[in-house]
Amino acid sequence: MKYINNKGALLILSILTLLLLNACSPAVIYSNSAASTTSSSTYKPKSSGTKSGWQTMTCSFYGDDFHGKYTANGEIFDMNMLTAAHKTLPFDTKLMIWDEDTDKKVTVRINDRGPFIAGRDLDLSKGAARQIGMIGAGVKKLKVKIIE
Repeated sequence: MKYINNKGALLILSILTLLLLNACSPAVIYSNSAASTTSSSTYKPKSSGTKSGWQTMTCSFYGDDFHGKYTANGEIFDMNMLTAAHKTLPFDTKLMIWDEDTDKKVTVRINDRGPFIAGRDLDLSKGAARQIGMIGAGVKKLKVKIIE
């Protein structure tokens, strides 16, 4: 078996490093294109099973990696603002988020698209997650109600 010279070892190490970095990169891609907007006529809310309008959604939050970048509606994302990402709700829709376990509530405004991880319905900004007390949980089922 021939030994690999320094250049060959460096090349192999470089390729392995690039593959590792690619595997560790975030899979979430937020688009700034107009094609990512959805008209309000296409949104069909899930049946909440109650007359109050509350529905249960699996919620997560995002912040540091996207802070200062463009959201899907063209705004600069501020992780400390009370905003959220949803796949289909119209931009500027306001939602009341309620954690029944702690009885904490927060109002957020939709300004981005996502989450793009299977099984999640809503991505809260870090500021909204902090206000409702879900930073430690990361992902949690919360009650959500459209308020305007």
